[in-house]
Amino acid sequence: MRITLIAAAVAAMFAVPVFAATSNPSFTVLQCTHLIDVEHGKLLGTSTIVIEGDRIKEVLDGTQQRAGANTIVVPGTCMPGLIDSHTHLTMQFSKSTYSDKFRLNPADYAIRSTVYARRTLLAGFTTVRNLGDEHNESIALRNAVNAGMVPGPRIFSAGQFIGTTGGHADPTNGFRWDLQGDPTPKDGIINSPEDAWKAVRQHYKDGADLIKIMPSGGVLDESGSSENPQMTIPEIQAVVAAAHDYGFTVAAHAHGAEGIRRAVIGGVDSIEHGTFMNDEDMKLMKEHGTWYVPTIIAGQFVMGKAKEGWYPPQVARKAMEVGPIILKTAGKAYKAGVKIAYGTDAGVYPHGENAKEFEYMVEAGMPPMFTIQAATLHAAQMLKHDKDFGSIEPGKYADVVAVPANPLDDIKLMQKVDFVMKAGVVYEQGGEPVETALNK
Repeated sequence: MRITLIAAAVAAMFAVPVFAATSNPSFTVLQCTHLIDVEHGKLLGTSTIVIEGDRIKEVLDGTQQRAGANTIVVPGTCMPGLIDSHTHLTMQFSKSTYSDKFRLNPADYAIRSTVYARRTLLAGFTTVRNLGDEHNESIALRNAVNAGMVPGPRIFSAGQFIGTTGGHADPTNGFRWDLQGDPTPKDGIINSPEDAWKAVRQHYKDGADLIKIMPSGGVLDESGSSENPQMTIPEIQAVVAAAHDYGFTVAAHAHGAEGIRRAVIGGVDSIEHGTFMNDEDMKLMKEHGTWYVPTIIAGQFVMGKAKEGWYPPQVARKAMEVGPIILKTAGKAYKAGVKIAYGTDAGVYPHGENAKEFEYMVEAGMPPMFTIQAATLHAAQMLKHDKDFGSIEPGKYADVVAVPANPLDDIKLMQKVDFVMKAGVVYEQGGEPVETALNK
């Protein structure tokens, strides 16, 4: 509790409240050269988006005017605000990450998260799922963004990771014996179905929005395997039962095929990474309606940095195992008809570079329009908030971003977002930050 209050307090030092989208009842009109209709998978011509407060009022063909409205000409391709379904806004990996945990305080991570949140928003990502931290800093960050104290995307936070002793979520992995302690469900570490219920209830108490579990090994922890199963089916089922009681969805980090199988049978809502997913896993995911979030960019990044000597030997080995496979798996899952939502594992690579994933998804065999749908409509559906955002429609939040030309012709343009509006507030225009919105 004390850590959460400190994080919110230091965030407040950085800025005073930005103006709220609902503070001015007048209309805003966006005149877009093109508009991507993600619901129907179409590129439309000149379009006008009429916004009242923080919501979309009308979407009209051609160039329309509204008397007294604030009119903004957007000379490019407009689309819904982008959604990154897998971020870690409270950290960013570097060569010193493994030793930083002995030097940095939770407040240090909280302050840094305000910078990462701003970068993410200006990259065009108006909504994110934050899938895990160690001290609930992302819950404090979410609260600060919601209160208008810090500019950033709309955040759905999983709070602390949930996993098992010695598993990918164990914060003491790699520590010497006398420093390890015995993390408990309050720390996100479980070893039974009973522990699982307690951990989920603790997350409810902490104010989390969803649950993130670790049913398989991972790459960047200091254990030996990236793919061994690390939770039993009864443990996973207990997490899911408790989570659904409290209105949470459950995201499952899983690289290994057996971990994926157990997670899907256990009832999770999404599989994150899915590197060693096999045909049986894909069949089960289709049967259960389980979402898949590939995070290809993370696999490519860690493979590259392993070659540069960033990681301890056992971590570098795992990075070299996962990197070459994750892109192929994503392409195979797309062809198999698995439901896919956009997510990147931001924080493993530098924040603000989230849109690089579009390029990798296309390289994996996904059509450009599908990748944009994955980062808008599909991601909103996975979050169960598609009534509020994910497409440009009357009644939804006025989350609108734009790129200079047609990204369906060149998907790399998604890395050049030059207009960002979130809930009716413009944060970037003409490729330049709107400082009155970011700092007011």
